[in-house]
Amino acid sequence: AASGPNELLRVAILGVNGRGQDHLSGFLRRKDCEVVAICDPDEKVGQGKGVARVEKETGKKPAYHQDLRKVMDDPNIDIVTIATPNHWHSLAAIWALQAGKDVYVEKPVSHNVVEGRRMVDAARKYNRIVQAGTQRRSMEHINDAVESIRGGAISQVGMSRAWIHQ
Repeated sequence: AASGPNELLRVAILGVNGRGQDHLSGFLRRKDCEVVAICDPDEKVGQGKGVARVEKETGKKPAYHQDLRKVMDDPNIDIVTIATPNHWHSLAAIWALQAGKDVYVEKPVSHNVVEGRRMVDAARKYNRIVQAGTQRRSMEHINDAVESIRGGAISQVGMSRAWIHQ
């Protein structure tokens, strides 16, 4: 949260397809935040789904970057949200933490324990906040399904498949 009523937290969104659109929606609704930068390697996506949307909804045009390192170099950015393809999650988060930014990163936060540990170490070293996305884990129908399975509703599971349509 902003430390005072007159302070705006300046946000950069990395990746504006898929979950990045939800990140934009969340921050565009907040009065204490301003989306000041959009980063997406696909200029058409970054400019169209990111910059144009922010400008249309706020009247302010955020900076656009294809290279996420430019976001890390900007000392005026307070928060970086990461909705990139997941092989970038850990490294982007660590770079943001090293640059003194707080981070919201989508799941999976890492491909392995070592990457995840490095992210935690960086958050502690630089005294920054990292939050990981876990939206669907707490939905009532998901919890109900888990309890049903644990209660014996189906026998031994040999294989499962999952998909999401968006």
